[in-house]
Amino acid sequence: MYHLATLYLACILAGFALANIPTSAVITAEVASFFSIIGGIAIIVFALALLYIGVKALINKS
Repeated sequence: MYHLATLYLACILAGFALANIPTSAVITAEVASFFSIIGGIAIIVFALALLYIGVKALINKS
């Protein structure tokens, strides 16, 4: 159970990394904005998954 939560935290960090990619000669502004959108979606999805795991753990403790 904790391995899954750690994996979700790593995915959230990867989402933050995607959301903050700087533009360069290889990565244009359009590509950077696309990665920013994908990173934001990843952050939201995996944060909701972590919340689900937390609520499920609280319910099972009762």
